[in-house]
Amino acid sequence: MNVSSKLTILFEQPFWIGIYERTFCGNYEVCKITFGSEPKDYQVYDFLLRHWGDLNFSPPIQADVAQQRHSNPKRIQREIHSQLQERGIGTKAQQALKLQHEQGKFQRKSKSREDKEAEKQRQYKIRQEKKKKKHKGH
Repeated sequence: MNVSSKLTILFEQPFWIGIYERTFCGNYEVCKITFGSEPKDYQVYDFLLRHWGDLNFSPPIQADVAQQRHSNPKRIQREIHSQLQERGIGTKAQQALKLQHEQGKFQRKSKSREDKEAEKQRQYKIRQEKKKKKHKGH
């Protein structure tokens, strides 16, 4: 079982956001975390500890399975340094966030449709009661 995670913190006007990406059992998921002002390292760590269960991850996407091989520690340090210099979100993360956004939009639309239908039914019942009351002559 291969598990990996990555947290990228960047400034997206007007807030600081964190993009938390995780790969678990061949599935790739991403979550967007909004911070107000620039968070310190200990604040990010504390946030993850406290709100780990509340994070809303995107639906899983099939991840590319890479072969794990032993790497030179200096090479790993160089890769980490180069990733720290990069700015922005990876395209896979953008796709996952877009999918999550589309699902939320669909859920909001269906809930709104149900609410409108329930309101229509309530108004209809009120009109029927009014007619009955008027017919009885009270």
